[in-house]
Amino acid sequence: MGEALFYDTLRQGLWVAFLISLPILGVALASGLIVGLFQALTSIQEMTLTFVPKLAAIVLVFWASMGFMTQTLVALFRDVLMPIVAGGW
Repeated sequence: MGEALFYDTLRQGLWVAFLISLPILGVALASGLIVGLFQALTSIQEMTLTFVPKLAAIVLVFWASMGFMTQTLVALFRDVLMPIVAGGW
């Protein structure tokens, strides 16, 4: 495996990891900001108030985007990694 192929495969893997994590991290950020704003406006400092809505939103988005995540990972393995393992490149 050449150096250029290694770095290109690494770059594609990092890009797929970024794409897969983007929906979950975006929802975690948005729900954290909303709950933090709600806590600041109402002066309620309950720890479960920050944890439970964020966890529920993350689980919901994870469940909704599992198909996208699976398709993206399968495409990476099929198009990039399997030809390298099989010696096609």
